[in-house]
Amino acid sequence: MLKIVLASSSPRRRELLAQIGIQDFQILSPDVDEAVEPGLSPARMVEALSLRKARAAAGRAGAEDLIIAADTVVALDGRVLGKPRDQGEAFAMLSALSGREHRVYTGVTVLGGGQAATEHEETAVAFRALSPEEIRDYIATGEPMDKAGAYGIQGVGALLVQGIRGDYCNVVGLPLFRLGRMLSGFGVKLPRP
Repeated sequence: MLKIVLASSSPRRRELLAQIGIQDFQILSPDVDEAVEPGLSPARMVEALSLRKARAAAGRAGAEDLIIAADTVVALDGRVLGKPRDQGEAFAMLSALSGREHRVYTGVTVLGGGQAATEHEETAVAFRALSPEEIRDYIATGEPMDKAGAYGIQGVGALLVQGIRGDYCNVVGLPLFRLGRMLSGFGVKLPRP
């Protein structure tokens, strides 16, 4: 029987996999170098990192396992905003996103059976204008500190988002529509809606 491995320790990605009917999977959180060559676009960056994570997990998984790996970044004007190192950096990121539209990119790799497929999803997210006090209050929740771009749309950060164009699940960290299509190419049957 095919065993699915999620190469991520993200609780959000675990919940999203369960949402589409994948309940029985193993978690392997690969420790990889996330440095990429300079000049890569955000889309190519997340693709490269998801492939690197999948390959690292495959080295620890069984030969017949199917690996799912993902990497998500937030980009404003083409500049990648990672996870903030401290509250000051979170404040700077959220201030820059205030009243503007940015892009969220997730690279997804499915690896197994001697083949790999890597794709990415892009979603546009518009923030409402935020006051410095609102930004400080949000940072005080602690939510921004482990999130790319210093916010989580699935939590209190939803109050910052005026609208999105594209896949909501992508902004959470795993584009389910794209992943479902990729998994079908590997023979994984998901429940039909």
